Amino acid sequence: MYGIFTNRTAMKTFETALNLIQKQDRLWLLGWMAGMAIVWTWDYFFLNAPALRLIESAFLNTGLVSLLAVFFALLWSWPAAVTLHFIESKRPVYMSVIFFLNIVRSVPQILGVLIGYTVLTVLIERELLESSDAKLWAMALVISFVVFLELLDSLRERIRWFQRSDFYPAMLVSGVSESRIIQYDILWKNSRSHIINKLIAMFGTAVFLQCSIDFIISVGLSTEVSSQNFPATLGSLLAKMDSKKDILAIGNSLFNPEYIPRLFTTHLQGITVAFLIVFSLLSIYMINRVFALRKRL
Repeated sequence: MYGIFTNRTAMKTFETALNLIQKQDRLWLLGWMAGMAIVWTWDYFFLNAPALRLIESAFLNTGLVSLLAVFFALLWSWPAAVTLHFIESKRPVYMSVIFFLNIVRSVPQILGVLIGYTVLTVLIERELLESSDAKLWAMALVISFVVFLELLDSLRERIRWFQRSDFYPAMLVSGVSESRIIQYDILWKNSRSHIINKLIAMFGTAVFLQCSIDFIISVGLSTEVSSQNFPATLGSLLAKMDSKKDILAIGNSLFNPEYIPRLFTTHLQGITVAFLIVFSLLSIYMINRVFALRKRL
């Protein structure tokens, strides 16, 4: 009896541990949201109202642009993958498109975003982009054009993988149209988890690129683009003088431990922005990694 009880207990413990492992991506998502809520609550009591509103606006803008970039990247890559499949037999046209995509791929992503921001600056100076919403959408379009090739490569790989299996010719023999096989049976029905996993990773990439390029133009490393032309983001906010002073205060506290408590009341703006960037990127990375493990991708 004791052995049976022990085995059942061990089995229940194993099942509980397995369920926790399988839901770790959701736990990381909840942890990310909880962390944001805790930081906002602390700032609400200890940070001045204008700075808090600025951080809220920057965080929302960063998240919105990144989400839109992922959405636009999906809009570009899905029809592009299907089109490339159907024109693969037309070698001159296919090779020309692949040559153009390889040129885009050869440009470093950070440089591609900077070039796009330069174009947006010209449009803003000519008053073709005036509202903040239009600028956010334009920023998302630029980032999506830089990152969509990652998803395009994944979609094409999934199509090739099924083409090499017996599934593809069997569906064709059954009379199913090739377009339906690719878009529904391969990409939607059998590759949805792979696509979601890649979209999560691209969201993290979009956040990183946006914060990096906004920081670069805000500290003046680019003479062609000015941060004053674009809505506030976490990257541009991190480069502000107040934030940089707050970050430098962390170094001062290393040699003066008594100063550490003041960091969380006196130097909240810079520390909050830095924490939001690092914690968000870490959470997105872990969500992406655990999701892949749970789906066995």
